Amino acid sequence: MNFILYFDPGLGAMIAQAAIAAFAGFVIFYKTCMMYIKEWLGIKKKKGPDSFDEAYKNDQTDS
Repeated sequence: MNFILYFDPGLGAMIAQAAIAAFAGFVIFYKTCMMYIKEWLGIKKKKGPDSFDEAYKNDQTDS
């Protein structure tokens, strides 16, 4: 039997979208897991100000 497979542009776009979503989901899952593991081990980076407004406010109060 000779089967001819046809991928229309809609199916190709759907496959590409699924691949991109799977990759993005993996990245977010990995970063979240690593954050929980680092918190559990007590390894944290020193955080700076959360936003520009907070940094500006802290800069004004230091003077």
